[in-house]
Amino acid sequence: MTHSAATEPAGTGRVQRTTRDLTRAAVSGWLGTAMEFMDFQLYSLAAAIVFNKIFFPGAGPAFGLLAAMATYGVGYVARLVGAVYFGRMGDRVGRKKVLVLTILMMGASTMLIGALPTYAEIGLLAPSLLVALRLVQGFGAGAEIAGATVMLAEYAPVRRRGLVASLASLGTNTGTLAASGLWAVLLAVLSEDQLLSWGWRLPFLLSFLPLLFALWLRRNLKESPVFEERPDVVDGVALDSGRPRSAAAEPTSSDEQSAGRDDSPQPAYAGEPAVGAAATLEAGLRQRKGRAFFLTLGLRFGQAGNSGLIQTFLVGYIAGTLAVDRSVPTDAILYGSLLGFVTVPLIGMAGDRWGRRPVYVALSGLTIVLAFPLMLLIAQGNTVALTLGMILALNIGVLGLFSLESVTMAELFGSRTRFTQLAVAKEIGGVLATAIGPVLAAALTAATGSWWPIAVMLVVYSLITLLSALFAPETRGRDLVRAEDAV
Repeated sequence: MTHSAATEPAGTGRVQRTTRDLTRAAVSGWLGTAMEFMDFQLYSLAAAIVFNKIFFPGAGPAFGLLAAMATYGVGYVARLVGAVYFGRMGDRVGRKKVLVLTILMMGASTMLIGALPTYAEIGLLAPSLLVALRLVQGFGAGAEIAGATVMLAEYAPVRRRGLVASLASLGTNTGTLAASGLWAVLLAVLSEDQLLSWGWRLPFLLSFLPLLFALWLRRNLKESPVFEERPDVVDGVALDSGRPRSAAAEPTSSDEQSAGRDDSPQPAYAGEPAVGAAATLEAGLRQRKGRAFFLTLGLRFGQAGNSGLIQTFLVGYIAGTLAVDRSVPTDAILYGSLLGFVTVPLIGMAGDRWGRRPVYVALSGLTIVLAFPLMLLIAQGNTVALTLGMILALNIGVLGLFSLESVTMAELFGSRTRFTQLAVAKEIGGVLATAIGPVLAAALTAATGSWWPIAVMLVVYSLITLLSALFAPETRGRDLVRAEDAV
């Protein structure tokens, strides 16, 4: 069956992809990111609800929650190592190969968590095995969302790049929804004894089903057109930094396949002149790296930090410290994730229409203004107020920022090191904010006996993102084949 080419080429126009290719890339990116966040949300909810009793028994409620959250954070350390390893691989041999490996590692580790013996059965070996699986899971996940983000951004038509790339962040919403939904059902239908004896295993074991579909989909996915258009890529492999200058002028396999097509690259921004392949690569090799990376790290801080607080720590805090039924915060995340199916694409379209910077400023600024009022609503313990506060916090401070982050980070980096820089920036932000944040929040709320440290942390995380957005350039419409960073 013949499919028409996508309405706009993703890069310079030398490598074409059909509408079917774009659809498959979009579904692959969405599903992979959904699996990653389902895996981590399954664990984070289990850590907040049952793991302190299954793997860390005998400790007080506060210490058990702290130990479970610390194990949650271990996965983020492994993610950073995976980001470096798989990021470099993705920039050298392509995005597709890496995405197949990462989703396999994530899915297998998550499934095996559901088969672990408990502390009561094998003692200290149980939490040790849990940590080991978290390390493997994190190693694979370190490049999963970065790879999916890069793939979608490099596939997307320029004018709809924000919307298409937002599907990666919509995957986070889908994964959160699936995990929260599974836990909500378990909490509703199982008794305490059933949940602790066997019920907690079901969500982890069931992750095997989407893993099979995701593997099939990615094995049949074509490589990113931007990767194939890079002037330093020959026969599907990037040349080292000492060779591309001379190789850039030589015809590659993709050049031969595109004979007769218009090979002139799109401008970096609307209105800028096009540049040749050799000049594009030369600019990337000569540019001093660093500024785009640190700006990206700052943009990441708000979303990553807010996510750790709202989607992970608050669930345990509300159930334990506020003594609210544990189904209330999980239901709130469920409702917030449902609303996110509207929030995420709307923010993606807003970025396409008005640019990335103004939408970033609006979302982070709104989170700062609402941090204390929303936490006051949540701390009252009233079911309706608590649910409303968590829904708003999740959509404004987490999902909205993630939608914008998906495209902006890809546009800030040059094609030669995009995967590596984006993955490392995401994971450093994750270690500093998402992993450490819940542990720090647990310590501060225990020391103060109050909720206000959580609001302060939300303000600090969002302020870092706000300042980074103000210093970052506008990247909407940037040519992703360019080898140099945007700054």
